[in-house]
Amino acid sequence: MHKGSPTIWGVLNPLAFIASRWTPSPRIVRRAALAALVMSVAIVVTGGAVRLTGSGLGCDTWPKCTDDSLVATQEQGIHGAIEFGNRMLTYVLSAAVGWVIVAARSAEPWRRSLTKLGWVQFAIVMANAVLGGITVMTGLNPYSVAGHFLLATTLIAVTTITWQRVGEGDTAPRPRVPGPVRKLSWALVSTTLVLIAAGTVVTGSGPHAGDSSEITRMPFDWEATAHVHAIAAWVVCALAVAMWLVLRVVDAPVDTRSRARDLLLALLAQGGIGYVQYFTDLPELLVAAHMLGSCLVWIAVLRLALSLRERPADEAGLPAPDEARLSTV
Repeated sequence: MHKGSPTIWGVLNPLAFIASRWTPSPRIVRRAALAALVMSVAIVVTGGAVRLTGSGLGCDTWPKCTDDSLVATQEQGIHGAIEFGNRMLTYVLSAAVGWVIVAARSAEPWRRSLTKLGWVQFAIVMANAVLGGITVMTGLNPYSVAGHFLLATTLIAVTTITWQRVGEGDTAPRPRVPGPVRKLSWALVSTTLVLIAAGTVVTGSGPHAGDSSEITRMPFDWEATAHVHAIAAWVVCALAVAMWLVLRVVDAPVDTRSRARDLLLALLAQGGIGYVQYFTDLPELLVAAHMLGSCLVWIAVLRLALSLRERPADEAGLPAPDEARLSTV
């Protein structure tokens, strides 16, 4: 069926209807994917601001801000405004994800793999919105808060993969490095996930409960969990250094070695922030910077792993990327 032909199915299916009248360029699709990735990081950082300002219960119900008002009221003060602002940002994130879905569906040729990734993003956003509501209604249960962050981390992974896949074809992936190097990469990804999960335990048992009132914490010794988190961070750093060295030994592609270098720089900055905040009693600004750093390290780890294989776009009959530098962005 020709893309531009109006059909009853096109009328009944809004995405097909839009696709019959609009064909975005590869650059637009890639920008949509990047916008979703940026917003998935932004929602984590602003969520951290909610927690660090003690505004987690600024809106004390869900989905409304109060029983009688959809928006924050004057009586709720700055905490209500911050919490409500973070909720509104979810709509911006949803719009960015919607842009990915529409652009991927309307592109020529239609790549179902990208459309599916867009719908996975949407499902994660909706699931996290519901979990956020549960978190509020349970008085910021620390395990629910941790799950909220881990779902956001999952969204960052999917948006990163989508951004990468826009510049690739749909053929079977071909390795660019030997098998043992790819296994080392999987070890790095797995250890980074352990590091992120340990970070939620540190936060859940630490002083930043998310609200100005007394909130139940995870029943763990904060200093002990912080040490476990630090050990996991050192393991990630050791694996990252090993990857950087191995990629030079096997003469890996230049862009892959650049990704390994970028990861080391991100880890260096994140480690420095982590130790400074530990020895300065967790100042809010440093904790926020550490949350942003967590997102950037996770993205760097994923981009490194994705650079170890390739799916040439030209072999799949797809338009070449708009910018020759896509492989090094």
